[in-house]
Amino acid sequence: MNRYDSAKEAFAKFGVDTDRAIAALNEIPVSVHCWQGDDVVGFDGGGAASGGIQTTGNYPGRARTFEELSEDIRFAFSLMPGKKRLNLHASYAILGDDAGKIDRDAYRPEHFAPWVRFAKEIGLDGIDFNPTCFSHAMVKDGLTLSSPDEDVRRFWVRHCQASLKIAEYLAEEMGSHCLVNIWVPDGYKDVPADRLSPRLRLKKSLDEILSVNYNKNKVYVAVESKVFGIGVESYTVGNNEFYQNYAATRGICCLLDNGHYHPTEVVSDKIPSLLAFYDKVALHVTRGVRWDSDHVILYEDELKEICKEIVRGGADKVMIGLDYFDASINRISAWVVGQRNVQKALLFALLQPNDYLRGLQDKAAFTRLMYAQEELKMLPYGDVWAEYLKKYGYAPDDWFVRVEEYEKKVLSKRK
Repeated sequence: MNRYDSAKEAFAKFGVDTDRAIAALNEIPVSVHCWQGDDVVGFDGGGAASGGIQTTGNYPGRARTFEELSEDIRFAFSLMPGKKRLNLHASYAILGDDAGKIDRDAYRPEHFAPWVRFAKEIGLDGIDFNPTCFSHAMVKDGLTLSSPDEDVRRFWVRHCQASLKIAEYLAEEMGSHCLVNIWVPDGYKDVPADRLSPRLRLKKSLDEILSVNYNKNKVYVAVESKVFGIGVESYTVGNNEFYQNYAATRGICCLLDNGHYHPTEVVSDKIPSLLAFYDKVALHVTRGVRWDSDHVILYEDELKEICKEIVRGGADKVMIGLDYFDASINRISAWVVGQRNVQKALLFALLQPNDYLRGLQDKAAFTRLMYAQEELKMLPYGDVWAEYLKKYGYAPDDWFVRVEEYEKKVLSKRK
C-alpha cells in the first residue's frame, strides 16, 4: 500500500473522501496579486508605494516593465497548482502613446488589453481590479476620497468610476466576474479635531462612484477597511465599522484583509458573521506581523481557521485574493510559497469531517468534539497534498530548484 492509499484509509475512518477533497480543491479559484513582482511600483510613474504602505528590501530582479512582470507571472503561475485569477491595480496600465498625456482619472479599457491577452494566453479564470488611490501627487495631505479639497476628491471619484468601466471590460473579455476592491489610505497621523466630516465625504464619494452605470452581474464592488497605516496612526477614515455599514446599506461586498485588524481580532470569526448577511464575501489573505500587514503567507493556525470557514460557509460565496509584498527575498518564491500555503490550508479544511463535528457541537458532546479535533490534527495531510500535486502534474519537490534556476538565468541579469 502506498502512502496515499494509507492516508485515504485514515481519513475514511472519519468519513472523509480524500479524492473528493482533491477534486474540490482544484476548482477553488485564488486571485493572485500582480504587485508582489515589482514591489507595488506599477507602470504609470507613481513610483515606490506610499500612502500608508511601504515595501522594504532590495532583493535583485524586480520586474520593471510589462514584459518582465508578465514573464515572471507566467513562470510563477506555472508553479502554482489550482485555478488562478490575476489581481491588477490600476497603476499597471499599459499606457503606450498615452503615457504622460492622461492621468488615472482617464484610464480606459484599452490600457489593460495587453493584460487580457496575457491572461487568456496562460488560461486564467478571470481578472480582478483595484483603483490605485495611493502613490500619486493627488494624494493631498494623506487624503483622497475624503479630502476637503474638492478637486482632489473629485479626481479620485473619477478614477474609481473609470475603474468600474475597466472592470466591466475585463469581466466581459474573460467571461467571468471582476471584483473591484476600493481601498484608500485616508487618515491622520495625530488625534483629529473632526472624525465625522471625513467619513461623510468618503460616503459621498463612494455614492458618486456607485452612481456609474455598470453591470452589477459582472462587476462586484468591495470596500476594504484598515486599522491604520504608516503616517495615519491615529485615525483611519475607512475603518471597519464605516465600511461594514456602508456595504450593508449599498448592497456591495465587504472585503476582509486579515492583516487590517487589531492583533486580537481574527478574520476567521468575521467570515461566518458576514455570511449570515451577505451573499458574497471578499478576502485579501496576507500575514500580519505586529503593525505590518503584508508579509508572505505562511501555513499557520489562523490561515487554517480562515480556510475552514471558507469551506464550511461555501467556497463559492467567498472570493479569495492574495495581498502581500516582500522585496527582501526572491519575489517568485514569495509568490509561490504564499499561494501554495493557501491551497494547503484549503485542503486541510476540505479534509475535515465538518458535518460530523457540527453534529457533536449541536449535541453538546464537547468532550468528544475536542477529542476528535485533536485526533484530526495528526492525520497525514501531507500525503494527500502530494497526491494532489501528482494528479494535476506538479512535482512536489522541484519547484524551488526551478526558481533558483530562473533567478540565475533571468532575474540576475536585470540591472
